Amino acid sequence: MTVLVTRHLSLVTMYFNCWKCRQKIEYPSGSRVGTRDICPQCGSDLHACCNCQFYDPGKHNQCAETQAEWVRDKEAANYCNYFRPNPTLLASADTGEAMQGNCSGS
Repeated sequence: MTVLVTRHLSLVTMYFNCWKCRQKIEYPSGSRVGTRDICPQCGSDLHACCNCQFYDPGKHNQCAETQAEWVRDKEAANYCNYFRPNPTLLASADTGEAMQGNCSGS
């Protein structure tokens, strides 16, 4: 006897904010932020260190991912394979904290 099990997966939407203008960005589940993707409000690059979960000015190379290569301009688009949108940016925008232009050290 063969039992066919199907799972109905509902689409989940990922949200994060633009590091520069705090615009809420929406991406469907399973999609990736591309190197050419820009914020629809301010035109800033979204696939940039300033928008990454691993961005940490206090770490070596300003990145918590130890295998990532040095990126000179933290505000510009890059080809880092370790990039992950920073969920903390969304949380800080939702609580009303102003972090506009918080990325420095490029």
